[in-house]
Amino acid sequence: MSTSSSAGAGKSVIWSANLLIVHVSELILFVSSAVIEDIRILQKSGLASLAFFYCDFRDDQKKDRRQLLSSLLVQLGEQSDAYTTILSKFYEDHRRGSQQSHASDSELTGCLKDMLKLPGQATVYIIIDALDECPSTTGMPSPREKVLKIVEELVDLHVPHLRICVTSRPEADIVPILDRLAFHSLSLHGENGQIQDIAEYIKFQVRTDSKIRVWRAADKELVIDMLTKRANGM
Repeated sequence: MSTSSSAGAGKSVIWSANLLIVHVSELILFVSSAVIEDIRILQKSGLASLAFFYCDFRDDQKKDRRQLLSSLLVQLGEQSDAYTTILSKFYEDHRRGSQQSHASDSELTGCLKDMLKLPGQATVYIIIDALDECPSTTGMPSPREKVLKIVEELVDLHVPHLRICVTSRPEADIVPILDRLAFHSLSLHGENGQIQDIAEYIKFQVRTDSKIRVWRAADKELVIDMLTKRANGM
């Protein structure tokens, strides 16, 4: 599995059997997108299910636990008949979403866990991008703390066919929790080896992309140079 990312500056990626974490600097453009591209290939052949959530502090629909849970449930429910059955029953139990029986975050979490614990399913990949975009200054606990708690609970399921990838800036309240949970943590902040890996990845993408391939050599080298410098925090 390759590691690459999109969205936001200064992030980091983490994969695990159950959690992979990646901390990156300016260059996040390739991390999530490349990971997703790899999984899409498995998904098309029926070997994987994929659910992706991009946190965005500017969008009220993309920065809290409830929206994360709802998004994951809907995405997974579309990829497996067994998941659809669980989600449909959950929906019926709550009167088709009527206000009188509004599902709680705890109930949504329980439904997601029921899906993930179901045996005989394809490997499930959950990608949470830009976790640091979840607010940390409002509420007790804050939206960020609630999302971190969900990640912790999913990892603690120890589901053998579950893979979780989180990208985030290495914020002081995020790193201790995710590093404790992560199967592997990759920091792209100022580490020469990682910067070199990014540089090689950029070169490969620029030189093989069908649209970029027709550019002048000088333009391609300029793009490679600029992106590599950004990845190095310059």
